[in-house]
Amino acid sequence: MGNSSLDRNFRKSSFSYPAMGCVMTAKKNGVIVVRDSKDPKKTTLTFTENEWNAFIKGVKSGEFDL
Repeated sequence: MGNSSLDRNFRKSSFSYPAMGCVMTAKKNGVIVVRDSKDPKKTTLTFTENEWNAFIKGVKSGEFDL
């Protein structure tokens, strides 16, 4: 996204290890943005709050377990 104020808002999970890649998330103007912590200049994914909440609900319910 390149916006330095948004860059400061990105959070990475406390469960991630420094040497491992992880997704980072931020919220701005009612949307959730997600990026790769190892390469933050690559494509940033954008989700509405409803989409993000549905994803989190699916994760918590085990919908994506392999």
